[in-house]
Amino acid sequence: MADTQRRGRRIMMTRGELDTFLSAQHTCRVATVGGDGAPHVGALWFVWDGTALWLYSITRSKRWAQLRRDPRLAVVVDDGHEYGELRGAELTGRADFVGEAPRTGEPCPGLATPERLFSEKYFGMSAMPHDGRHAWLRLTPESVASWDFRKIPG
Repeated sequence: MADTQRRGRRIMMTRGELDTFLSAQHTCRVATVGGDGAPHVGALWFVWDGTALWLYSITRSKRWAQLRRDPRLAVVVDDGHEYGELRGAELTGRADFVGEAPRTGEPCPGLATPERLFSEKYFGMSAMPHDGRHAWLRLTPESVASWDFRKIPG
């Protein structure tokens, strides 16, 4: 993951802060590119494994179809209500499709960790429930920009 952030270095998150933040947040916004070049943004649940953001997407969604045509995406995860508490991260790169689509639970060693993290985070369970409508996308960020306005001196 490249650190390409130039502006705002004093408010960017450290690697540890970023890991903690991404692990704790529940919803991200995923931006994809349509065939006509128009952007599409949608909210999605995710998990962070320390190196990649894992997105569990409906395979019949506009997002899925657009990523099949063009795997570039940007994801924003943010938090805060007042100006001085705003923090977040933008991760960009390409989507990798992992496992069968839609996911039925067939053994896939590469999905053991994200499925455990996801089922614990969102369902409070140790085993991932599969509905036959979703599948996994992995974003290993090519670039990350982060901010934590709580670091701005009073």
